[in-house]
Amino acid sequence: MDLEFYKNQATLKQKEHRKTLEALKKKPPKNLDYLAQEVHDEVFRKVDCLQCANCCKTTGPLFTDKDTDRIAKHLRMKTADFESRYLRTDEDGDKVLQNLPCWFLNDDNTCSIYEVRPKACREFPHTDRKKIYQINHLTIQNTLICPAAYEFVEKIRLRTGVK
Repeated sequence: MDLEFYKNQATLKQKEHRKTLEALKKKPPKNLDYLAQEVHDEVFRKVDCLQCANCCKTTGPLFTDKDTDRIAKHLRMKTADFESRYLRTDEDGDKVLQNLPCWFLNDDNTCSIYEVRPKACREFPHTDRKKIYQINHLTIQNTLICPAAYEFVEKIRLRTGVK
């Protein structure tokens, strides 16, 4: 997967993508949730996250209290020990990874804690959520990181005819 190509394309099309998503926010088609799910499924039949893992290499998820408790238990650690070993509190007061790439990313791009991974990881790139237009800023940001998010916005743009 040519990550540089996708990042360049996403950068070039930021304005166009933003315009498309804003238009969908102003006047969402009645079937937008259905269409978004259909496009999400189509994109992920073609994009193999294990060939990329750019999200795990370049961005860290937010860790909720439920996430830290669940992962610490899985690792047979106390939550406080897990947090002090792997996490830090960012400028917004959120718990995030101390370092990137993610501690739990294996050499083959699999996740060593996949079954108990954070909610943010399970939901990334958030292209299958209802009322996708509510997270336009995040979707635009994710097109720079995730080839699937880029493909998603491109296909939504074409399918809705919104320019």
